[in-house]
This record gives sequence, C-alpha cells and structure tokens, in this order.
Amino acid sequence: MAKTQPNEIGVRRFEFARDSFAFANELVWEFQSDAATGKRTLRPRQPKPEYAHRCFALARVARQFFYHARFVADQFIAADEIYRRFVRDVMSRNPWTPCKLEDQIIIPGFADLREFSRVQEKLLKTECGGAWRSYFLRSHWRMIFPFSRAHQTRTAGTLAAELKQNRLPIVHLVKFPALTINHSIVLSGATATGRGWDFESYDPNNAEEPERLTFDRASQTFFLEPNSCWPGGPLNVSHICRSWIF
Repeated sequence: MAKTQPNEIGVRRFEFARDSFAFANELVWEFQSDAATGKRTLRPRQPKPEYAHRCFALARVARQFFYHARFVADQFIAADEIYRRFVRDVMSRNPWTPCKLEDQIIIPGFADLREFSRVQEKLLKTECGGAWRSYFLRSHWRMIFPFSRAHQTRTAGTLAAELKQNRLPIVHLVKFPALTINHSIVLSGATATGRGWDFESYDPNNAEEPERLTFDRASQTFFLEPNSCWPGGPLNVSHICRSWIF
C-alpha cells in the first residue's frame, strides 16, 4: 500500500454549510442596476458597515480552521476566554499544510465553524484581524505585473491539482490597474468541463451560498459570475497564501 501523506490522512472535503463563517465581510459600496440600460453603478453603502475590508483575513482563517480544528458538539461549552485561546492556537498553526487528525485542535460545544461563528461572532470578528490584514499582504506585489494567458492557464492547472489533494487554494481576484475588483476567495472544489474548469468557492462576502469561478481554456481566461461586489465577467487570478513569497 502506498504511503499516505500527512495532509491526506482523514481529511474530509470542504462543506460550505459547515466550514464557512455565518457572518460576512460587509461591503463599503453597493451596486445599483439601471432597469432600462442594465448598467450597474456604485454608491456608498448606508449605514456605513462596521465589519468591512476583511475578505483576505476571513479567507485565511476559514482555511486555518479547516486544516487544523475539529468541532465536537457533544462536549461541554467552554468559557469565552478558552475559546479565544483555541482561536489563537488555530491561527498560529502552519498556514499551508493540514495537520494530522490526532494533532487537530478540539473545539467543544459546537458542531462546526458555521455554528461556532454564529454564537461567537463578536469573538471571532475580534480575533480574525483588522482590515489592515487585507491591505498589507506580501502577495499583493503580484497584481502590479502583467498576467499572461499562459500564466493563467498554469494557474488553473495548479489550483485544480491542489484541490485534488484536498488543499484549499486562496486566490486574489484582480483587474489591475483598474480597481473594479480587489478581492480574495477560497476555492473548495474543481470540476473539469469541456471548456476548462468550474471552481466552487467560499466568498467571505457571501455567507449564504457558494459562488462559481470558471476558467475558459480557449481564451485562457478566468470568469467570475455576478455577485454583490462584481458585475460578472473576465478577471485575473493569482494563487496566494501558499508560501513566504505568495
């Protein structure tokens, strides 16, 4: 029997209903659509959001919980300070490699991250980090350089390979130098199609359902379906949070 690598031991698949946060990163801007022309415009959200600019932080922490934590609903519920320590322990773990089952941090009293984040929303919002974590990332240097179509094809293949190994790639979605999107999502599944790849994702801006990112092999281009912060269409994708450089 082939030797099983540590990251493959007992690791289940990401499930949106249990492995995503119950709260969302709030948007500073909101889209308005003109019924006559179909044109979408932006306006500042009112009232001003209290929890915004955290998409990169929430993406990173969701993956940390998937890699390093296990929830046990039938154990006692701990004090808030104990849960705070658990969260900090999870966030201090290796951000690139899942740990073995026996090394996972046991979080008692909750069935999954979804339930935990619903009850301990305030604690998690405090511990996941401030908005600066979305702006000061070492990987942001990549977006200022051109994205060739060959690079995007290689990226699609790498992302699909990572997902096959049950790892969760975190990607940066950009249109630089345009600032129409500067966002991060976690990919949770990949399906090969006749045209290329369909990637299922957890978008920290959307706590209600998964979203879909596609790659078209003919045009060597990624496309993101319309959502609350994006009108839909082509964009560039950078695979981040995978090394000290990215």
